[in-house]
Amino acid sequence: MRSRRPHLEFAEAPLPGFVIPGQRKDIEDFRQNHRARLRDRFMQGGAAAMPDYELLELVLFRAIPRQDVKPLAKTLLNEFGDFNHVLAAPAARLRQVAGVGDAVVQELKIVEAAAHRMARARVLKRPVLSSWDALLDYCKTAMAHRPLEQFRILYLDRKNVLIADEEQQSGTVDHVPVYPREVVKRALELNASALILVHNHPSGDPSPSDQDIAMTRAVQEAAQVLGITIHDHLVIGKEQDFSFRGAGLL
Repeated sequence: MRSRRPHLEFAEAPLPGFVIPGQRKDIEDFRQNHRARLRDRFMQGGAAAMPDYELLELVLFRAIPRQDVKPLAKTLLNEFGDFNHVLAAPAARLRQVAGVGDAVVQELKIVEAAAHRMARARVLKRPVLSSWDALLDYCKTAMAHRPLEQFRILYLDRKNVLIADEEQQSGTVDHVPVYPREVVKRALELNASALILVHNHPSGDPSPSDQDIAMTRAVQEAAQVLGITIHDHLVIGKEQDFSFRGAGLL
């Protein structure tokens, strides 16, 4: 009697790049559930409960609605270092990262602009000397992660209320030109009685250079002639800041 062998069925594996209908739905469900879980964790615990790559995922969700954005979030962090540096990166540099298009750049820059505006609102039209910590927070938010040096001037009235915050010059990675005559001229136009000078060091080290010290003295001398006070010159690094007044240089 011939033995009957069990009948076996073999399913052909899908070709690379093809997803069977049921599998496609599973992938879509997993992606949607992952996004829902991240959003729920953010609402319950805030940003402190999330690592940088997950917070970045939340930002990327709007720009890329139907794709797993975790790999891109991690690529951006590997490229630029941390969440703040990703937001502050120039648009041209962001576009050099594979997977980053106009929609991603736009979302990142919207978040960066919102952070700057919120920090600025805490100090504008308020007495600066009585809210010094808020001023430092604003300067760090606006400048600590910039790839190039930037020189800003904070203009104060007679009551030391901040009446204007303007970028005077942008430079290279380690130098920014400053013209004392232009600084004083603008102060007169705004009827400012005092100034706070601020610039950043992209290297991360806020220690002033000999050129920084010489420039500060030149601005101070030009301002003194017109009765304008220089309250401080702040140098903003990535993790620390330097105060000329605190160091006895003003």
